[in-house]
Amino acid sequence: MLFSVLSAGLISLGLSAEPMCAPADSLAAATVTADKGVIVSRVDLISTGQAFSISDVLNLSSGLHVGDNGGLSGLKTVSLRGLGSAHTAIYVDGVRMGNVQSGQNDLGMLPLEDLASASVDYAQNSVSFKTVRPEFGDLPVAGKVRFYSGSFGTYLPSARLDFRLSDKLSLSANASGLMSKGNFTYDDGLVRTNNDLKQFRGGVDLFGLTLGGDYHVKAYYNSSERGTPGSTSWPSDDRQADMNAFVQAYLNQSFGRLYTLHLSAKGAYDDIYYTSSWGDSQYGQTELQLNSSHDFRLTDWWKVTLAVDLQWDKLASTAYEASRTTVFSALATSFHTDRLLANVALEFNGAFDKGALSRIAFSPSADIRYRVFEGFDVLAFGRRAYRVPTFNELYYVGYGNPELRPEDAWLTDVGVDFSRNVGGGWMIKAKLDGFANFLTDKITSAPSPEDPNIWAPYNIGKVRSLGLDLAAGFVWENDAWKCSFDAKYTLLSATDRTPDSYSFGQQIPYIAKHTVVLNAAAQWKGWSLVPVWQLRSGRTDGSGDLDDWNTVDLTLAKDVKLPKTGPLSLKLSVRNLFDHRYEVSSGYPMPGRSIIGGLEYKF
Repeated sequence: MLFSVLSAGLISLGLSAEPMCAPADSLAAATVTADKGVIVSRVDLISTGQAFSISDVLNLSSGLHVGDNGGLSGLKTVSLRGLGSAHTAIYVDGVRMGNVQSGQNDLGMLPLEDLASASVDYAQNSVSFKTVRPEFGDLPVAGKVRFYSGSFGTYLPSARLDFRLSDKLSLSANASGLMSKGNFTYDDGLVRTNNDLKQFRGGVDLFGLTLGGDYHVKAYYNSSERGTPGSTSWPSDDRQADMNAFVQAYLNQSFGRLYTLHLSAKGAYDDIYYTSSWGDSQYGQTELQLNSSHDFRLTDWWKVTLAVDLQWDKLASTAYEASRTTVFSALATSFHTDRLLANVALEFNGAFDKGALSRIAFSPSADIRYRVFEGFDVLAFGRRAYRVPTFNELYYVGYGNPELRPEDAWLTDVGVDFSRNVGGGWMIKAKLDGFANFLTDKITSAPSPEDPNIWAPYNIGKVRSLGLDLAAGFVWENDAWKCSFDAKYTLLSATDRTPDSYSFGQQIPYIAKHTVVLNAAAQWKGWSLVPVWQLRSGRTDGSGDLDDWNTVDLTLAKDVKLPKTGPLSLKLSVRNLFDHRYEVSSGYPMPGRSIIGGLEYKF
């Protein structure tokens, strides 16, 4: 339910991507988005270039927790700074992915091969993906074909065609597949079975320019059939079939210097069908969005933005039916000088469920970025955020609680950014953030007063998330070489503060207290080598401590220039090089060492 315009500068290999109080149109940062408020000043941009999956991309950010049930067929979710996956919004080209059933979007449905980057927005608690735009040479047609294969009987073919229809209009069509037997060994030779996956993804993108604006129409389809093996304690032969389809479009149009319109719309349908020994079930979700924001530039240093959005969701399942109309509006203002950028917003969220309670919330937000001197900025933000209960939490037969209130959170951050071109081909960057997030009215399951044997969700939970984000890195290049290195560390104390809770004071399950990501890259005469090391430590599953885990991934690639045709890229990657056996979620082992490789041809 939103339209989003992210104003973030490019960054090498995922360091801070915010612009430094730039004199040119700094007020663009005041764009309002539904359920997010102002686009504030703490955004990191992560490249997708060397990744084979969405999980690979997001694990490069130390502030994210990527939930993974193991293997390619397992559910992939993301949580930012300990607030949970239902609190972390996912966007594709500025339009939100919805899931009113559980609030958890499966990132496995996204086509990584057609995504250019992922933006992590700490203030808005969101991750945004951007579609690759076509690039043309002398001919009006371009494209790429690639094929990768690897361990566990995995094959990943994909193709993309780009057409330049005119100077202001281009069309892209893409299709990809993922086939995997998926079975792998774990724990002294035991075999993880029923982990197979067959998936097809395809889409069409239309990019256009207008006089004073641009637009993008996207149609996308995803379908898959997979096994759901359950945990190692409770294995199963259950199956799941998914279908996702949506059409979305946005328009940015400037009407002179005073007024700019941002408009987007979306229609989507998602279907999940479970075949289980406990009984089959199906969930069909329909979603419609209409989102708008209106920018008014009153002076060179003052801008006001008004946003009004509407969304309608319906869920029809074998267990229950429900529908929701969501209304969003926000008023924001932005001020900037040569050194100062300040944004303030107040937003209204209303969720109106058919035949049930309405939920209304007001959320203020503010951020400040001050340039102390060239290359050194100080920033701070604060924001109130809400999460409306999902349909399962409200209405699932035998479990749901229709009286639930929205989860209420305060997000705060204070940090510094440093970047400097020191000459000789060197660029250095660093950032430091201290953050404090407070979540109240957390929805937590507990025994019901009527029958202690029946558990139901209640607004009784509290979470306090305190921590530090540190990142430092460099880029060096000359005529032959380009080298870069990033080091990221997150200290995250996300603890249960629920009164009388058995886990009071303990770390939230699966959230690592210490996360380290080291990421390097070297390029020379078409060769590239990218090693990545990750560490997660200080985890619990709610009943006891979990083992720390670390992995090393190594990717080697070579670009070959073919005469009279496009480049051919060869790539080989070893994942989990030292075969470390670990679990992200208890009872769901991750694969050990695996190899994937293949080629990509552009024309």
